[in-house]
Amino acid sequence: MKKYELKNISVKKRKSLLKRKAISPIIVNDTVSHICNDVKQKGLKAAIDYAYKIDSFSSKNIYVTQKEFDEAEKLLSVDVKLAIKEAYKNIYKFHKLQLPKKYSIETVSGVKCERKFIPVENVGLYIPAGTAPLPSTMLMLGIPAQIAGCKRVVVASPTKDKINPAILYAAKLCELKEFIKIGGPHGISLLAYGDKDFKKVDKIFGPGNQFVTAAKNLVNADPEGCPIDMIAGPSELLIIADKFANSDFIASDLLSQAEHGKDSVVILLTNSNDLFEKVNLSLIKQIKSLPRKGFIKQALKNSFCLIVENLDLAFNFSNDFAPEHLIVNIKNSKKYLDKIINAGSVFVGDFTPESAGDYASGTNHSLPTYGFARSTGGVSVEMFMKGVTFQSITKNGIKRLSKTIITLSETESLQAHAEAIRVRLK
Repeated sequence: MKKYELKNISVKKRKSLLKRKAISPIIVNDTVSHICNDVKQKGLKAAIDYAYKIDSFSSKNIYVTQKEFDEAEKLLSVDVKLAIKEAYKNIYKFHKLQLPKKYSIETVSGVKCERKFIPVENVGLYIPAGTAPLPSTMLMLGIPAQIAGCKRVVVASPTKDKINPAILYAAKLCELKEFIKIGGPHGISLLAYGDKDFKKVDKIFGPGNQFVTAAKNLVNADPEGCPIDMIAGPSELLIIADKFANSDFIASDLLSQAEHGKDSVVILLTNSNDLFEKVNLSLIKQIKSLPRKGFIKQALKNSFCLIVENLDLAFNFSNDFAPEHLIVNIKNSKKYLDKIINAGSVFVGDFTPESAGDYASGTNHSLPTYGFARSTGGVSVEMFMKGVTFQSITKNGIKRLSKTIITLSETESLQAHAEAIRVRLK
């Protein structure tokens, strides 16, 4: 792991350490644009053709059948099913509290204003199926949609033939029945545009590789497409630690995030050079037994340790970076938490690994990357809903508001607005 000392680096170098690589190279965007346009024009047929071509799709049915859902449950061990159920319970418990409440107020006598929260009617959930199956992502997206009460939830995931049984079991717990075996940019396009045989969705959720991310960006920008949850890049972890932190714990956390993929970024900020040396030795030791060491070694090339003079500087750097995951492993960490401004999800203390949030503590692991934690949070129940305002005004109420409305509308030279009030006063 590369090491830098904050006091010895230039402003330019600091800026380069904060910079991410491009989410989707031009060649990826060009390829994805062609696929998306093709599916937009030809619909389901084009999406299936790309599934055959890109994913070697061979199933007779693009939809997961009830029989496949039932078989999936039988294929799983008791331990796996219990683990998925436990994770489901904790995630549901935490997210249930996010359900927003409606409210109403009389702003002026005779003027009643309300805000109600209505579920997004049709949502699409994208579940990646690249180097590892992700039943946890199925829970992280399915549970908020379930709590929000979305009328139609369709899941999309790429496969050659059958969807991983753990993913299907997680989907079943979330009461999801519409599941298509099409993924990639063609799956995203099908969700966004639909056709006569497949109804489009109103919003797309879920992470994916650079091709999926490029497709989400494209359909989000297209008026004929649909909105997305967030823009997501490679996975990120930043750890702030002091000399009291356990170096083996720190190393294990860095490795756990680095194994997501070669583009993952893991960063250690510490005021202890001794801790860095111990962490480095632990990384070398622990990596030997990990099956995904190829990905990890590549990810560590993108990563670094920054030695800071004090912890305030560490939090300043972290806020500028705005990491997807932030681990705070320092003595008396609670007194520093108010310094955190930009982070997707925060993990506090020796015994709070990022892995807990990925699977079963209860918080959501679908989080903003690429610095977007400066302006948005992770997936939540509210994202599956929209706040709609209502108002009702009595005859006396419009009289009380009339002077204000007429004055402001005439100030803006919008005479018809003023006349809509005067006609009622007559």
